Amino acid sequence: MPSYTAPVKDQMFVLHDMLNVSASDIVGYEDLDRDTTEAILAEAAKLAQNVLAPLNPVGDTEGCVLENGVVRTPRGFKAAFDQMREGGWTALDCDPEYGGQGLPYVMNTAVVEQFSAANMAFSMYPGLTHGAYSAIHAHGSDDQKATYLPRMVTCEWTGTMNLTEPHCGTDLGLMRTKAVPQEDGTYKVTGQKIFISAGDHDMSENVIHLVLAKIPGGPDGIKGVSLFIVPKFMVNEDGSLGARNAVSVGKIEEKMGIHGNSTCVMNYDEATGFLVGEAHKGMRAMFTMMNEARLGVGLQGYAQAEVAFQNALDYAKDRLQGRDVTGVKNPDGPADPLIVHPDIRRNLMDQKSFVEGARAFVYWGAQMIDRAHRQGDKDADGMISLLTPVIKGFLTDKGFEYATAAQQVYGGHGYIEEWGMSQFARDARIAMIYEGANGVQALDLVGRKLAQDGGKHVMAFFEMVKGFAAENKGDEAFERDFLAPLKAASKDLQAAGTYFMQNGMKTPNNALAGSYDFMHLFGHVCLGLMWSKMALAAQARLDAGDGDAEFYRTKIATGRYYMARQLPMTATHLARIQSGADTVMALDAAQF
Repeated sequence: MPSYTAPVKDQMFVLHDMLNVSASDIVGYEDLDRDTTEAILAEAAKLAQNVLAPLNPVGDTEGCVLENGVVRTPRGFKAAFDQMREGGWTALDCDPEYGGQGLPYVMNTAVVEQFSAANMAFSMYPGLTHGAYSAIHAHGSDDQKATYLPRMVTCEWTGTMNLTEPHCGTDLGLMRTKAVPQEDGTYKVTGQKIFISAGDHDMSENVIHLVLAKIPGGPDGIKGVSLFIVPKFMVNEDGSLGARNAVSVGKIEEKMGIHGNSTCVMNYDEATGFLVGEAHKGMRAMFTMMNEARLGVGLQGYAQAEVAFQNALDYAKDRLQGRDVTGVKNPDGPADPLIVHPDIRRNLMDQKSFVEGARAFVYWGAQMIDRAHRQGDKDADGMISLLTPVIKGFLTDKGFEYATAAQQVYGGHGYIEEWGMSQFARDARIAMIYEGANGVQALDLVGRKLAQDGGKHVMAFFEMVKGFAAENKGDEAFERDFLAPLKAASKDLQAAGTYFMQNGMKTPNNALAGSYDFMHLFGHVCLGLMWSKMALAAQARLDAGDGDAEFYRTKIATGRYYMARQLPMTATHLARIQSGADTVMALDAAQF
């Protein structure tokens, strides 16, 4: 059975050595000293390693079952969910006014990484609830907040987001679910939603559905969409649960992975709903939930790669196959371990350098969210808005790629279910699809985010890279190994942006055909920046002579690998972008 060890030391390095959170001017960060953050991460690790990880294969093999209208979760899930709730883990960064602990979002991000790596399907139950909590907190009325948030913070009540319908996914303007206003101010919601993660289960007393629907007579398309709270059980004035609402589970979807999460078809038959925010402004409220979810899905991508890498590394050290061409390394055995072979090293280094760079990228993004929300920093809000499709799209593409790369280390055993590698690959695959398929993320990046606020934020990103390089020049080795490749990659990104400006307006397909490559090009530059920052932080600790010198040397060597072996992919992506749309669009539909 596969195992998981929470990478607390690596998490601490990003939080304190790279991001220097305790010295930040962000409100609440003054409490994030090393002792506090390490204690939180160490306690989370116990739950992740000892409770959630052993349940991961259980959830995969047993799945969820619909019995008499109620979804039953896999054996052990409810007890683990109760343990998570009682430990306060669902309330970590929630508002103290509603029972939360009020810690910064960056700390919740680090803890959720552990839970997601240990058991992705399980972690989705509190994860969806957190997103629904955030949407109600940002857009709900005072009465709605008082009614729902305290018990969503504790996950006594869990939450969902209901967007997709059988005939429409990304194009939500096509939705048919309707909400008819009633004299008492409520709405009768009727329609069917599909692919609803954590749509129903037996681990909470109530499920609070956030449902997108159209009010009859409203504007056409996406401008006519409103957001509604539709509880599974009605809530009485004293907070107790009342009658069952007219919402039911049609079926549980049979999926490729994340079997432990109940992905449901939800049927609404004149269910009582409550409008969140203004009528016909539902997408604004839902995007509060979706943007948070997209960073969380990017996290899922590298978290699955992390746990897969850990197990592949252990296997490569133990499995004896062949002899090292430079000389025998295991003279007392019949063969040397797999890890002596250069191609295995290449594979493992690809995985390691991605995972560690991705972690830094996501924590940096979480810090920007904290700066935007806690400081009201509009520049930080604009920057994370720009980078969100990169975090979601690039990290999930690569997360799946490296989960399968870890599977490859096992050879034939990687294809056998008992080793667990198949589950990591199958679970990781959904992250490329849900919360906006990655092709849509690329279109959003190129079609909307680049031009947002007149291109202010992408220009600020280029200035950030330029400023970082200027501030840290002088060390020959650092300039050669990190700054030179980073500057070259950044120039490729700028050249791609220039191509879009020169060719995209008159021929939009030239930009759209290159959007996916641009998302990956941008992702590589971001990881190159992260690795440069981490190498600088590691060298500073080495120069100071404190801490684990071997750990810091390993960090720098891993960064060098990424800069030398992965970052040059920006040139390939640029060449594809500059080839335009002609070859992409050359065939008529009938010619395929």
